[in-house]
Amino acid sequence: MGATFGRNLRMTIFGESHGKGIGLVLDGLPPGSAINEEFIREEMARRAPGQNLLSTQRKEADAFIIESGVFEGKAAGTPLCALIPNSDQHSKDYSILKNQMRPGHADYAGKIKYKGFNDYRGGGHFSGRLTAPLVFVGAVAKSILKEKGVVVGAHIARIGRVTDTLFNPLGETAERLQGLRRYILPVLDASRAPLMEAEVMAAREEKDSVGGVIEVMAIGVPPGIGEPFFDSLESRLSHALFSVPAVKGVEFGAGFGISALKGSEANDPMRFDGEQVITTKNNNGGITGGITNGMPVLFRVAIKPTPSISRPQQTVDLAAGEDAVLEITGRHDPCIVPRAVPVIEAVAAWTLLDMML
Repeated sequence: MGATFGRNLRMTIFGESHGKGIGLVLDGLPPGSAINEEFIREEMARRAPGQNLLSTQRKEADAFIIESGVFEGKAAGTPLCALIPNSDQHSKDYSILKNQMRPGHADYAGKIKYKGFNDYRGGGHFSGRLTAPLVFVGAVAKSILKEKGVVVGAHIARIGRVTDTLFNPLGETAERLQGLRRYILPVLDASRAPLMEAEVMAAREEKDSVGGVIEVMAIGVPPGIGEPFFDSLESRLSHALFSVPAVKGVEFGAGFGISALKGSEANDPMRFDGEQVITTKNNNGGITGGITNGMPVLFRVAIKPTPSISRPQQTVDLAAGEDAVLEITGRHDPCIVPRAVPVIEAVAAWTLLDMML
């Protein structure tokens, strides 16, 4: 099972949504790296469910227990193991899903893959609950990156039909990137937040859901990070990002829009800024030939609408061997995008640090 990722900073995640708990083992942390538990708690709280009507009402504090690998606030050089207990499972809500498959979920694919032995409650190991360990590792990575002058931040570029302004591709200040983490709906244009909230609440009232787009920027990334072809920074980021449940698209820089440009429009002109080489545009998102060029790393991630909706949906009953209509009960996010922001940031920070070590 592909539960381990990373080259220099390797993480293994474990657990299921409705099991006793979930967690991670992180290997490769440089000895002496500061482990700021308060900052980790703050980041975990950004992802935690049940904080407002925009998310699922499952109450999980995402409290963690560091079992090993940390001594006197520093990485000991041995594997760091952290447990995140589950405390608010309603497993009875999922009994029907043993045989009736949820459209848009991994229920059917997982049942076939694991020959029916998988824990289907709440999605089991396929659940977005398993993104909590990613946020933990991302918080550790952000602290180390900050010491190297690298800052990662993100905002909601779209929820449903409502869009925000985009990052300046040539860069944002560290203060602006870090300031976004204070908001439930982190946007650059504050007037868009109430419109996005209304979009989510309308979907909730209609027993439906909406998706969106998250835009991420990393500043201070030195040139020369990444490899050509199979270990390009784009390849490694995309691999990690597509591992996050609900991610269905990734684009760097101008993304798909660059295909409509001519070469003279798409290229990023270069000049000296003192002794530093910079570009006057950033259509390539700070990466050329798979390697960072010193400009801000910029990409966007498409998040699909939450597939668990309360409307009747056409599905199959595998035990009966016939078509069925499924009406899902339980507690689900009408929009996963706000809680996905810290997850996507975390994956970006972890992957960048992994490639920089």
